[in-house]
Amino acid sequence: MRIITGSAKGIKLVTLEGDTTRPTSERAKEALFSMIQFDIEGRRVLDLFAGSGQLGLEALSRGAEFCMFTDASADAIAVVRKNIEKTRFGDKSKTAIADYRNFLRKSDAREGFDIIFLDPPYASGALTDALLRLYRTKLMKRGCLVVCESENEDLRIFEKEPSLADMYSSVRQKHYGRVHIEILTPSENYFVRKETDNE
Repeated sequence: MRIITGSAKGIKLVTLEGDTTRPTSERAKEALFSMIQFDIEGRRVLDLFAGSGQLGLEALSRGAEFCMFTDASADAIAVVRKNIEKTRFGDKSKTAIADYRNFLRKSDAREGFDIIFLDPPYASGALTDALLRLYRTKLMKRGCLVVCESENEDLRIFEKEPSLADMYSSVRQKHYGRVHIEILTPSENYFVRKETDNE
């Protein structure tokens, strides 16, 4: 596993041993970043199920301003920190050992994020729950892209949870073998609620 392009191009990343995490394949990662390549420069990124940190690090390599890496596993975050050191993005990164539910519940929304990667373990069923919980926060900036990765049989996000159709719009989607990538953006109602809550 390596950084595909940008300032850290070619650097090989450390991966967590065992089956606890499932790194995004090179092919799927290339496809994913081709979908958002013009939306990364200068952006603030959240890698919510970081694993090895490869998605957030790829974004930093391509010009993102900052990335917050979170994972419930202390071992995973230890690997992320090694990869941050290898890619020399320490000044643009922050890490937290935190279950996604706790992170979203406790997060400070003062700055927010422009890109959010949601790539939970396929068997966890956490994607829909993470989207519902994310909508209750104030973490998404206007124009935020929520990049979701799932197995094809789990791709009908709006059919599985109809209420999500009022919360997000689908911007782009692609299939790569067993992998489905879908990019969402929060609805206008999200920002109306944020503004109302801040009054």
